[in-house]
Amino acid sequence: MRVVANGVGIEVDDCGPPGGEPLLLVMGLAMQLVAWPDELVAALQARGFRVIRFDNRDIGLSQWFDELGVPSIGWAALRYTLRLPVRAPYALADMAADTVGVLDALGIDRAHVCGASMGGMIAQHVAARHPQRVRSLTLMMTSSGDRRLPPPAPVVRRALLRRPTGADRAAALEQMHRLLTMISSPAHRPDPTELTVRLQAAMQRAFHPAGATRQLLAIAADGDRSRLLRRIVAPTRVMHGRDDPLVRVAAAHDLVSKIAPAEIEVIPGWGHDLPQALLPRLADGIAHNAARARQA
Repeated sequence: MRVVANGVGIEVDDCGPPGGEPLLLVMGLAMQLVAWPDELVAALQARGFRVIRFDNRDIGLSQWFDELGVPSIGWAALRYTLRLPVRAPYALADMAADTVGVLDALGIDRAHVCGASMGGMIAQHVAARHPQRVRSLTLMMTSSGDRRLPPPAPVVRRALLRRPTGADRAAALEQMHRLLTMISSPAHRPDPTELTVRLQAAMQRAFHPAGATRQLLAIAADGDRSRLLRRIVAPTRVMHGRDDPLVRVAAAHDLVSKIAPAEIEVIPGWGHDLPQALLPRLADGIAHNAARARQA
């Protein structure tokens, strides 16, 4: 279903059960709500959660912002490398306001929030700026944005910046397949054919590379959230792969050092994806953190 959140049309999947504790899942860069595996959703439902997924602005079936133009990734990357301000068509704070708007549209006062990658950065803004709306916070494979943290592996960074902006779906499929394979969990490599099928299904649902470029600029422009993290009061669990080549595991330890109520779980063999083999463990981590909020 489509709701209006923060004045933006947002596509939402409210999986229920209606009486469960609301759990809002916030997805990462260029990924649609279907990137949250159905098996993970089912595992969370079995643990008593009303699971809510949504497409971030400018991606999937949510409202696109093509009128804002397509920024130059190369120019932005140069400014970022030189530690100069990066301009973006919109900010992660705007996407956080969209996220809170989803709760408003569904009539939910407070929810458990789980964000992955860029979604974890958005979730940081939500928990810091709207603490009364967040019962617990789970951050997966994400970062504070501190520039002192180790960067992505060079080959991964190059692949990320080569993201296509045109309408060639075959080229986009090939590049996305290469990138997702590159950042996948070394202990749980995806089956190439299954990955192709998933990517094709996602592209059939929606194909909007320009939105991915604007989201990437929003990440670069957001900068260091370290001061913002001090305002987070929700029980927080940081879950990260020891072998993540995109957001290095040092980012997880950095987050825990800056969020007072945070716990950490580092998982060997996990990269920057949501492999089937780890879904029960990830669901358990989210449920454990929610239980901390109930006890509090």
